[in-house]
Amino acid sequence: MSAERKRSLSIAGHRTSVSLEDEFWDALKQIAAGEGRSLAALIAEVDTARGNINLSAALRLHVLAHYRRLAGEQG
Repeated sequence: MSAERKRSLSIAGHRTSVSLEDEFWDALKQIAAGEGRSLAALIAEVDTARGNINLSAALRLHVLAHYRRLAGEQG
């Protein structure tokens, strides 16, 4: 797994930065593309629903949940 990479983005009109490993960035891009929406839209949705955990952790958990759902559908 790669080291964390920090990226800056806008969510709901404010700038923030998120640190994730390249593999998670790639997975988020694939998930967004598969759902026919932008990466920014996906991140904004996760941000809205994340509760009290930090955004990086919420994004990692979103990726995990997505692939667990796929594994459940295939298995």
